[in-house]
Amino acid sequence: MSAGPLAGIRVLEAGHILAGPYATMMLADLGAEVTKIEPPGGDLSRQVSDAYFASLNRNKRSVRIDLTSEAGRARLGELVAGAHALLVNLKPSAIQRLGLTYEALRHHNERIVCVALTGFGLAAGDHPAFDYVVQAATGVAALTGDPDGPPTLPGYSSADNSAGLTAALGLLAQIVSGRGGQVEVSLRDVMLSQLNYRASAYLNEGVEPRRLPFGAHSYYVPAQLFPTAGGHLALFITHDRFWKAFCAEAGVEGFATMAERVARREEVLAAVTAVLATDTAAGWEARLRPLGIPAAAVRTLPEALAAAPDTVVEAGGYRLVGSPIRVAGHEPRYGPPPRLGEHGDLT
Repeated sequence: MSAGPLAGIRVLEAGHILAGPYATMMLADLGAEVTKIEPPGGDLSRQVSDAYFASLNRNKRSVRIDLTSEAGRARLGELVAGAHALLVNLKPSAIQRLGLTYEALRHHNERIVCVALTGFGLAAGDHPAFDYVVQAATGVAALTGDPDGPPTLPGYSSADNSAGLTAALGLLAQIVSGRGGQVEVSLRDVMLSQLNYRASAYLNEGVEPRRLPFGAHSYYVPAQLFPTAGGHLALFITHDRFWKAFCAEAGVEGFATMAERVARREEVLAAVTAVLATDTAAGWEARLRPLGIPAAAVRTLPEALAAAPDTVVEAGGYRLVGSPIRVAGHEPRYGPPPRLGEHGDLT
């Protein structure tokens, strides 16, 4: 097995909680050497729980440095001189004050890639930008939930995780270019980007998005959650071949084309809801999947993990979900999260 596609790439990380640490953990899983630069009190996620910290920081080194001190800034310069990239997940004012930008660090290493991962952009000020705040500010919350109920949020940190993956992509893209420089990624921009076809429909066609019951898709019918005789089923019919196969199995007739199904949405949903009530969600999944029809029973997280045991790995005494990236010839070595200052302590 290889050492990983990112073996030899050295990445520094300065940040807290989720978005930045998730980005660099993805890189570490692929073989990069990631060093967390932690303040005297450590990454704030250490205060949440050991398991929380481990879920975002396996396979990393930790150096504890007071970046407000002269000695700390000197040590930062030494680390930058030997690194390919620095990813920072802090408030814009802190990034500027601590000198964690390309302009402030380029004299140590002209080819260093500096990634600033912020809520709204380096020049946008220090407005609080926690995950749920950004989901509310970008229209995600308004699009989520039942149309007759209040807006709601997904049950996980979708903005932080999405921004982390985007930051990792930007970091690698600039490294591949062979040039140093400043890269910016903001949670706001990432979430607006992920509303791609929703935003395009509004910007180009004037179609303002609206919430639909059971998370229904705005373009495809039927494509949503349905109640069954036991549990809920996600059924995602995106073209007529799927619909034909579903009808043959379920005994539904009519509505042969997507255009007709969209035009007669309520009739289609009533017919599908009625037939799905004759079996459980697990039963329908077992019947529809062999036919190639996109369908899944709604599972709890424990049920989902039990159904995908190959995704769970051991990392220094912690059971965690492993890397989602599978590279032929590379088997990630999952190490433990580092102790605070385990690889250097300058405070």
